[in-house]
Amino acid sequence: MDLSLKTVSYSQDRKDWLGSQHGTDVLRSVTLDVSTFTKATHYPDGYLKSGLPIGKITATGKYGLYDDTKTDGRQTLVGFLWTGVEVIDHRGNASTSVGGSMLIHGFINTAKLPVTVDAAGWTDVASRIYTV
Repeated sequence: MDLSLKTVSYSQDRKDWLGSQHGTDVLRSVTLDVSTFTKATHYPDGYLKSGLPIGKITATGKYGLYDDTKTDGRQTLVGFLWTGVEVIDHRGNASTSVGGSMLIHGFINTAKLPVTVDAAGWTDVASRIYTV
């Protein structure tokens, strides 16, 4: 039995990127491929940040970071990560896939997103996600 002292840090999830509560009651469950995210940028504290833009990987059906330069399905923006998701556990072990939820309809404050989204991405979601 390990009775040594351990320190666990918790992160406060920010949702200031939401333009309103509209659409937050219709979230979609997703499985995220962690290898498509960069640790230093997207989960420096062990959690994927809410508000990250995501696309669906065609070959696996999993979701990853939206990137218009890719050809694996992630070049099409489909939604935004709704809430922060733990990727690295308290022992420092990284997951390869994690479950999460995706906002697919609503209003977004683009200035508050954790990363920028290009014009092609906004065109992908123009009929269901609105910017403020």
